[in-house]
Amino acid sequence: MAKNNELSGKREPLVRIVRRTDAGRIQSWGIRIAAVLVALVICAVLIYALVKMNPLEVYKAMFFGAFGTTRKLWITLRDTAMLLCIGIGLAPAFRMKFWNIGAEGQILVGGVATAVCMIYLKGLPEILLFACMLFLSSLAGAVWGLIPAWFKAHFGTNETLFTLMMNYVAISITSFCVSKWENPYGSNSVGIINPGTKEGWLPDLFGQQYLINVLMVAALVVLMYIYMERTKHGYELAVVGDSENTARYAGIDVKKVIIRTMLLSGALCGFSGFLAVSGASHTISTGTAGGRGFTAIIVAWLAKFNTFTMALIALLLVFLDKGAVEIASKFNLNDYASQIITGILLFFILGSEFFINYRLVFAHKEKHAVQAEGKEA
Repeated sequence: MAKNNELSGKREPLVRIVRRTDAGRIQSWGIRIAAVLVALVICAVLIYALVKMNPLEVYKAMFFGAFGTTRKLWITLRDTAMLLCIGIGLAPAFRMKFWNIGAEGQILVGGVATAVCMIYLKGLPEILLFACMLFLSSLAGAVWGLIPAWFKAHFGTNETLFTLMMNYVAISITSFCVSKWENPYGSNSVGIINPGTKEGWLPDLFGQQYLINVLMVAALVVLMYIYMERTKHGYELAVVGDSENTARYAGIDVKKVIIRTMLLSGALCGFSGFLAVSGASHTISTGTAGGRGFTAIIVAWLAKFNTFTMALIALLLVFLDKGAVEIASKFNLNDYASQIITGILLFFILGSEFFINYRLVFAHKEKHAVQAEGKEA
């Protein structure tokens, strides 16, 4: 390349970006680990420069904030399970290259459906109540995913804008329900639902309040991995994601795959709403989703839709969030200072994906390589 450019009189660029074809799993994880280590060093320098604190003490506080006590550990696992569940829901749609940005709305309508059951069906036997909550929350999320999928499949609408706008509709529905269920009246809050009887609350298992949440999501990790990697449906959505024309040529019904996949994606996000209301907060508000529908996009994308890798990334993001809260309170730091640390770590983790997929080629090194090949010849 360099020799041809010299003969043609063209100036060789100083640096070129070339796609990698040889990055194996070990090398990829090595790049990710190196990125985290570099980020930790930069954060350490920044911490000392800003607040003159021992960086190791700050990192220790971050670890304590996420895992320091049994209660903190289980809250971290609960929030990881919630974020992971949403990421699992987004994975099939994103693998199909259907950009589902509506997870926030799908979570909210699933949460509203759960709250409806807890408020109006609280006299039912417990097993029947939970069956209704699971079914209706998943159904609500599935319908919220079906609407943009149907328009995309039949009219070619932009799914990114459509699913994003559906979030605002879901927020309005949630606001209406909150105003209807205000407790006490005028508080603009539903409050804890069924605090005395705890009807509709996911029960403790082996004395742990959030163990059922974790186990259900762990089962979803395995099931979704099998679905996407070992089934015909998973193969079809991957083919549609690569090329709709190729899928049609292979006899795949593209419209059917789009609608089916978004029904599944929305149902899983709606199920996340069930976990948030029944298994965690036991109330509903416009903040129930808490931005996790957008954070889960990072989880799914970084993991390349591998559900087991998603579990690690979700845990890391929750750890950073809990750690930031801890160092802000323990060292009396400004919230922005703690967010800078998590931002730097996240930036390097995201940036590592670039170096996994691409490499930089410097002109002088390439020229020397060409010259060496000429001498050997």
